[in-house]
Amino acid sequence: MRAFTRVTRFAPRSAVASQLAFRPVNATFANTRLGLRSYADDVKPETEEAKQSAAKETDSLTEEQKMIKELEAKVEKKDKEAVELKDRLLRSVADFRNLQEVTKKDIQKAKDFALQKFAKDLLESVDNFGHALNAFKEEDAAKNQEINDLYTGVKMTRDVFEKTLKKHGIEKLDPIGEQFDPNKHEATFELPQPDKEPGSVFHVQQVGFTLNNRVIRPAKVGIVKSADN
Repeated sequence: MRAFTRVTRFAPRSAVASQLAFRPVNATFANTRLGLRSYADDVKPETEEAKQSAAKETDSLTEEQKMIKELEAKVEKKDKEAVELKDRLLRSVADFRNLQEVTKKDIQKAKDFALQKFAKDLLESVDNFGHALNAFKEEDAAKNQEINDLYTGVKMTRDVFEKTLKKHGIEKLDPIGEQFDPNKHEATFELPQPDKEPGSVFHVQQVGFTLNNRVIRPAKVGIVKSADN
């Protein structure tokens, strides 16, 4: 029992000795830690340089991105300008074509109605032919050959004259029996006619004329009066 007690008493000393024996190891570990610190200190400048280099690269990339954004903005602006110019071009082409069509129609109208003033002056001659023929009486023409020949000559001259006018787009407007049209006719009087339709033309006082389907002189007519009026 005493021997066991003694061994138990020396146990703490052995622990102290063990601690003293491991002190060099702790010192070595401390030195190793110091060595690691010095290595880190040596590597630290390289890491900062790398960071600075990376920062420079980031700055350079940022500048490139700025340049790219500026170029993209310029391209977008140019695209908008191109779209606007294209739209203007299309509008200009459309306006030019419309102008061509309008000019073409105006030229055609000018050609069609270039004879309008001249035609109006000729209408009096046509009227005079009609007045001359109306002055002849059938019985007189049947009795006298010279009067008959004169009547035939005047009538033939009037017919040739009217054919010439028609060739140039001037046509006679003789609306006997037609319904009254204020765009073509000029009513000078109206009378009731039981055997005729109200509003129709029963008498032509003066024939009218058209130039290329455009009225240059309306026909002066008498129309049938309605029984209600």
